Amino acid sequence: MSDDGSRVVLSFEDDVAVLTLRHKESLNAVDADAIEQIYDACRTIEGRPAVRAAIVTGDGEKVFSAGGDIKAWGSLTPQQFGRDWIRRGHDAFDAVARLRVPVIAVLNGHAFGGGLELAAAADLRIAEEQVKLGLPEAGIGVIPGWSGTQRTVRRFGSSVVRRMALFGEIFDAAKALEAGLVEFVVPRGKGRDTAAGLIANLRSRAPLATEIVKMMINVAEEEEGSRVLDTVAAMSIASTQDLAEGVAAFREKRKPEFKGR
Repeated sequence: MSDDGSRVVLSFEDDVAVLTLRHKESLNAVDADAIEQIYDACRTIEGRPAVRAAIVTGDGEKVFSAGGDIKAWGSLTPQQFGRDWIRRGHDAFDAVARLRVPVIAVLNGHAFGGGLELAAAADLRIAEEQVKLGLPEAGIGVIPGWSGTQRTVRRFGSSVVRRMALFGEIFDAAKALEAGLVEFVVPRGKGRDTAAGLIANLRSRAPLATEIVKMMINVAEEEEGSRVLDTVAAMSIASTQDLAEGVAAFREKRKPEFKGR
């Protein structure tokens, strides 16, 4: 993906995909272009079997993402807001959550609203010590629309989400760690190094087993269901001699001789 004018830059560092939100003028806020670019980046990552992990981070040192860009949705009709903005945002963030590889959100700056919702789509979150997190949407008359009341509850628990979404509480990094919003807090500028250490451990583990484990955890969290069932079942049947015989018989235009194995 080219970084010329992109709101999201996808790069590859050996077997790691790095997805960077980039628009300092709007504090790395997510607009319609960013939504489509996040979705496209996930499709690109899925198409590269050598990728073992993905990192999501923000450009610069102050903000991971300030959330949904008000300029992008403030003038939308109710139908456009629900159909185009909210639904397409879900498509993009779901794609992040359902990537076959583990995803680490490196919070190198503040994550508010949609920024925190994107971080919630990752498997792990690393917050640098200066970071603050929150769901401030109700303060401007809107709701956390990209699974801010759904996935965040599944990942973090309803109590902490209530504190942020209902009462506007802002968590600093230490409080976020205590509340379970992030898994690690590290010094400023050390988020990527910490992610690299975690990925080094990941490389010693079997890729296919890791992929299946992630899918099963997603099922347990109600992140996905039937797709995982179909995927695992298909992987199982694809290794059978019966399938090989069935394909060979089709090609040779003969009746298959199945052995039940």
